[in-house]
Amino acid sequence: MVQITPIIRSILSTLTLVILAPCTAAAQSTSISTEYLMTMRAPLEAPQYIDDSLLIYDLRDGGWVKGPAIKGVLRSPGADWLQVFTDGTVKLDVRLTIEADDGTLIYMTYNGVARHSDISLEKYEAGEEIGAKEMYFVTAPTMRTSSKKYAWLNQVQLLGKMTKLQSGADGFVEYDIFVVR
Repeated sequence: MVQITPIIRSILSTLTLVILAPCTAAAQSTSISTEYLMTMRAPLEAPQYIDDSLLIYDLRDGGWVKGPAIKGVLRSPGADWLQVFTDGTVKLDVRLTIEADDGTLIYMTYNGVARHSDISLEKYEAGEEIGAKEMYFVTAPTMRTSSKKYAWLNQVQLLGKMTKLQSGADGFVEYDIFVVR
């Protein structure tokens, strides 16, 4: 029978920690849940081409937000300073103002990442509507307001997912936007 000495026990304990450490260190320790806030539709002007890596999309009149806790219109000025990387990935940098149905002004800013698929790129170039399942397009908005009614928006992170996108004279982007809980 093998006798386990204190030295062997120490070696076995160390080996157990080394073997199990990667498993326990990578274990998920939290989760993210979201709550629907609103849908936002932003009509867009044709882009200003600064160069191949920077496009600026100005907001056109007619934009809106609709949700259970907020309804309103998008007010000018508003724009997206869109950076295009060499691999085709796009980084958004958007700033706009929402005028809620009670007249409250809410500043909204967001970054995001978008990436066309072959199908969505063809549709975009043809001025056809693109759906959420046809490309990767996610945003991370925050808001700022002095309104007591909407002050809670100053205290949360939002996530947005594109639901519709179209280029051309009637170009727009539409998102569903969620509060991260």
